[in-house]
Amino acid sequence: MRLSPAWYQFLVGVFASLGSFLYGYDLGVIAEVIASGSFKTTFHNPDDTETGLVVSMFTAGAFCGSAFAGPTGDYLGRRWTIIIGCIVFCLGGGLQTGAQTIDYLYSGRFFAGVGVGFLTMIVPLYQAEICHPDIRGRVTSLQQFMLGVGALCAAWISYGTYIGFEETNNAQWQVPLGLQIVPAVFLGLLIMLFPESPRWLIDHGRHEQGLKTLARLHAYGDENDAWVRAEYTQIQETITREHEEEAKSYLELFRNRSSFRRLFLCCALQASVQMTGVSAIQYYSVEIYGQIGIENDETLRYQAINSVIALVAQFLCMMLIDRFGRRWSLIGGNLGNCLTFIIACILLAKFPPEVNNTGAHWGFIIMTWLYNFSFSCTCGPLSWIIPAEVFDTRTRAKGVSLATMTSYAFNTMIGQVTPIAMTDIGYRYYFLFIICNFTNAVFFWLLLPETKKLPLEEMNYLFSNSPWIVPGTKKEDYMVHDLERRVVEQEEKQHAYATHDETEAK
Repeated sequence: MRLSPAWYQFLVGVFASLGSFLYGYDLGVIAEVIASGSFKTTFHNPDDTETGLVVSMFTAGAFCGSAFAGPTGDYLGRRWTIIIGCIVFCLGGGLQTGAQTIDYLYSGRFFAGVGVGFLTMIVPLYQAEICHPDIRGRVTSLQQFMLGVGALCAAWISYGTYIGFEETNNAQWQVPLGLQIVPAVFLGLLIMLFPESPRWLIDHGRHEQGLKTLARLHAYGDENDAWVRAEYTQIQETITREHEEEAKSYLELFRNRSSFRRLFLCCALQASVQMTGVSAIQYYSVEIYGQIGIENDETLRYQAINSVIALVAQFLCMMLIDRFGRRWSLIGGNLGNCLTFIIACILLAKFPPEVNNTGAHWGFIIMTWLYNFSFSCTCGPLSWIIPAEVFDTRTRAKGVSLATMTSYAFNTMIGQVTPIAMTDIGYRYYFLFIICNFTNAVFFWLLLPETKKLPLEEMNYLFSNSPWIVPGTKKEDYMVHDLERRVVEQEEKQHAYATHDETEAK
C-alpha cells in the first residue's frame, strides 16, 4: 500500500530533522560531560570561564554555520547544504572525542557547532517548503521534537556512562561525545534519496523538475492533479514577481517594509526564546541542582526524566499546533514559563540549600520539569516553525539565516554568563528570566499575527497589508485564499475538458 502524500511529507520531514537530533543530543550531553570526574581530571579541573567556553564555543560555531548556511542554501540547494553540515559536524565530533587538551576540545566544539548551525538553519526551511499548509506546523515542529529525542538519548546515555564507568576512565565522557557522529553520517549519506525543495528548483529555472517534485510530494506523481497545478502556477507567478525585486543582498531585508517586519519578528522570537532561561537550565542543570544539595548522579537521573517530559510536550505540540495556531500558543507558553520561574525563586528564597528541606528541593525540581513542559510544547517548537514559514522564497534562506544567527548569539551569551552568575548571585539570576518571559508574552500579543495553515506564497500579503499592532484586527481580513481559488479553477477546467472529451466521443 502506498503512503498518503501527507505521510510521505511527514516521513521526509522526520528524516531531515535528524539534523535537529544532533543539536538536541549535544545540548543534553554537555551537562554530563563537564560534570564527569574523568573530564575534570583530563582537562585539569577547568574553572567557570573554561567550562563556559566549552559550552559557548559550540554555539559560537553554530552562529557562524547558520550565517554561511543562508547563501549556501540559496546557491547549492537545501540537500547539499544539509550534506555540508553533516561533514563539518563529523569533523567536530571526531575532534571532541579524541581531545586531550582543552584547546582541541574547543576546536571540536566549534566545528560541531558550525555543522549544527548549517543543519538547524536549513532543515526547518526545507520542511516548510515541501509540505502542505495544513500540516506545515506539524512537520516543522519535528525540529524541536527531534531535538527532544536527541536530548533524551543524550541524557540516558550520559547517565549510563556516568554510573557505568570509573571516574578514572575517559570513556565516561568520550563515549557520549563519539556516538553523536553516527546519525550525522546516516543523514549525510541518505539525504540525496529524498526530493529537493520544489520552490528552490523553480526559483533556479528547473521548472519541469519542480513540477515533478510537487507531484511526487502531493499527488503520487500525478502532474495533472488540481492541487499540484494550482500550487505550481502560484509558486511560478510569485517567484517571477519576487525576481523583479530580487534580494541580491541581506540589506534588502532591511529596505523592504514587509521583509523587515518579518525579519524583526523572527529575530526577536529567537532572542526571546533564549531569554526564557532554557539554555541556562539545559547547559548547567548539574551545577544548578548541585546548589540545592543534590548529588551528580541524582541530578543526571532527574535531567533524564526532564528529557522524557520535554519529549511528551513536543509530541503534543506536533499534534496540536496546526489546530491551536502560533500566536496564542507562544503567548501562553511565555506566561507559563514566567509562572514556574516565580515559584522556583520563591522556593529558593524561603528554603535556601543550607536549610536542607527535602520538600522544597522537590518543589524546585518539579518547577524545572513544569517549565520544561511549558517551553517544549510552545516556545521551543515555535521558534523554528514561524521563521521557516513567514518569509517569501527570495528572502527565506537569508531571513532564516539571520534569525538563527540571533538565536545562537543569545545562546552563546547565556552559556558564557550563566556559570558566573549562578556562582555570584545564585537564584537571583532567575529574576532576569521572570521579567523576560513576561515581556515576551506582551511583545508577541502586540506584534505577532496568526499564520497557521496560510500558504507560503500568501505570507507576503499578510505582512504587507496587516497593521503592525495585531490586537483588534481579524486574520480573515488579510487572507486572500489565492491557492484555494486556483485549486477550484483547476478542478473546473479539468471537469470542462473531461466533459468536452465525453461529448466529442459521442
